[in-house]
Amino acid sequence: MTDPRGHFADTETTAAGTPRAGAGWGWILAYGVLSVVLGIMAFASPFSATYAATLVIGAFFIAAGIVSIVSGFAGKGHEGRGYAIGFGLVSLVIGLIMAFEPATGAISLTLLIAVWLGVRGALEIGLGARFRRGQGLMIALGVVNIVLAVIVLATLPWSALTLPGYVLGISFLFGGVASVPSALAHKKGAPAFSVTA
Repeated sequence: MTDPRGHFADTETTAAGTPRAGAGWGWILAYGVLSVVLGIMAFASPFSATYAATLVIGAFFIAAGIVSIVSGFAGKGHEGRGYAIGFGLVSLVIGLIMAFEPATGAISLTLLIAVWLGVRGALEIGLGARFRRGQGLMIALGVVNIVLAVIVLATLPWSALTLPGYVLGISFLFGGVASVPSALAHKKGAPAFSVTA
């Protein structure tokens, strides 16, 4: 009798019902390819990517705000009730601003990126000063990150229109580039997400 699932049944699980090596590699490959394509699209149109990122993050803030407000009102007698309602209101306002004033939201995201670059750069310089090997490289990396933070701040608000889109593009592109070889290695029997012990 023929298995209605066809040849996929033999490749997905072993006789014991555990996943066979290479099972699902096509999904990992599809994710990698799609991620690379989205990354390239974000680089090609950073303004649109910034707009999309702002709307998505705004939607998350709105959802978190609503859930927090509802839990605050529903949790009668709970000591964190006021906090939940307050946090929910702040999240809801931020989400609505990002959704209906995406340029303002993009500026906020860009400021966060600049702060992150500055703090990271300072930490890298401090850490690099304590290194015995690679000291110059770590300090140089810290200086580059601080310079990038200064450039971002100096070019506001113009940098806010494209920087989040470029960051999104880099994230998608590198995520996809890392996933494609992992999928191909998994197809040959390597663990899908192998880590060193």
